[in-house]
Amino acid sequence: MKEKTILLAAICSLSMMSSAIAQKKRSNKQIEKLKAEVASIVEDNKKQSQVMVDKIFSFSELGFQEVESSKYLTGILIENGFEIETSISGIPTAWFATWSNGDGPVIALGSDVDCIPKASQYPGVAYHKPIVEGAPGHGEGHNSGIPMNISSALAVKKIMEREQIGGTLLVWPGIAEELVAAKAWYVRDGLFDDIDMCIFTHVGNNLGVSYGPTRGTGLISVEYSFDGEAAHSAGSPWRGKSALDAAELMNIAWNYKREHLHPLKRSHSIFTDSGDQPNVVPSKASIWFYFRDIKYEGIMEMYAMANDMAKGAAMMTGTTMSSKVLGTAWPRHYNKVIAETMYGNIKQVGLPEWSEADQKLAKAVQTEVGSEKVEGLSTELADLGLPVIEPVSGGSDDIGDISWKVPTVTLRYPSNIPGLQGHHWSNAIAMATPIAHKGVVAGAKVEAMTILDFLLKPELMKGAWDYFNNEQQKDTKYQPMISESDMPPIYLNKDKQEQFRPALEKFYYDETKYDTYLEQLGIQYPTLKSE
Repeated sequence: MKEKTILLAAICSLSMMSSAIAQKKRSNKQIEKLKAEVASIVEDNKKQSQVMVDKIFSFSELGFQEVESSKYLTGILIENGFEIETSISGIPTAWFATWSNGDGPVIALGSDVDCIPKASQYPGVAYHKPIVEGAPGHGEGHNSGIPMNISSALAVKKIMEREQIGGTLLVWPGIAEELVAAKAWYVRDGLFDDIDMCIFTHVGNNLGVSYGPTRGTGLISVEYSFDGEAAHSAGSPWRGKSALDAAELMNIAWNYKREHLHPLKRSHSIFTDSGDQPNVVPSKASIWFYFRDIKYEGIMEMYAMANDMAKGAAMMTGTTMSSKVLGTAWPRHYNKVIAETMYGNIKQVGLPEWSEADQKLAKAVQTEVGSEKVEGLSTELADLGLPVIEPVSGGSDDIGDISWKVPTVTLRYPSNIPGLQGHHWSNAIAMATPIAHKGVVAGAKVEAMTILDFLLKPELMKGAWDYFNNEQQKDTKYQPMISESDMPPIYLNKDKQEQFRPALEKFYYDETKYDTYLEQLGIQYPTLKSE
């Protein structure tokens, strides 16, 4: 693939420039000293972390429309010596940033950057208060992940240059994660063929990592479109062939099928086109489904059933049907060796020290949304997450596809409030406050320390691949759900973002004038409903 060739050329050229660097064997004591130092560098650079987190929060960009976010983040990486390849896999906002210091492991650091529709929210305000009414907002907290990865990468880079540690750091964004519509294309196009390991990061409410099969599902995202014939709805309805009838019949058929689905399966749908106005028989209509299951085979079984229903609906209405895969995500499986190594660093770093104001905000938000427990922010570390024995259904993430390509884990870091419903304005409240800033710093320390472990201890990388090849893939082999002809749906969200971008631009964070985004917005931290 063209993208892969360019990317590998960049890595190779950078490697040749410093090929004289040889990996020096260091004692455990020396390694621990370097890890303590890299954590200190992250701490010293926490102002930069805060600015990045606040800046991406203010852009509030939906999947495939992360234009300002990508421009800003790649600009920082270019300033720090990274080579940038843009428009990865034909996605304009996708990019890979590479810095190499010679021979050594290639370690990829990824996280998502897109936000949620209609989740605009003033940060630090413990009740619903949109910045721009109806606009997108970071109600998932994806504004914090790439800033965290950059913070850790720059700290590790400083150590690698001084200590002549060979290896390559690759920072990449999970574009349009909420649409699960990029990472499978990265894998299909070979962008992870020559990566040694991947550390993915995702906002959470504790410091945590797990290994083995994890809670949640994989999915396939499919839009079914029907073409009929228009007619006057009152004057000559018999001459029309309603595409909307077909879409509704498919929806009815699938809703009857739900009664017979296993409880671990999930499916949801929306109509994306339902006609123009009541007095015209709709000639076009579309319905968009997510089909989720804990196993690849279950996902594809649901997909096949839905295809049959769509064909039947078209036959019943005399319309024609077509379908388009808009995204996929494999069920996730995380690497034991990376997770155990990372958890050792989690225990060293520990949770942030939350202030009285932090806890006051958290408890007020939990009360506002009716959380089962009003206990504030986590003060005790989560345990190492063990393989799920009894599968539990739930959400999906297309990091699953990458987890079946290279040894991978997801580091969750404490930048949000426990007990919230997710994909909601309340999840945006903490994401440009000291809670998010402290959580990002803690996560960056853990990530940077773990990177050094795998750069300086070759036996760990060998162990990670032994687990990947001999345990993870013993009974399951990855099969892509997209074909060579499937293209990422980069047109999605364009109209929504264009509608709100002019209003949002007025609220972009200006770090040259204001210390924090809270200061720019004039927010007293925390602001509670009673006040």
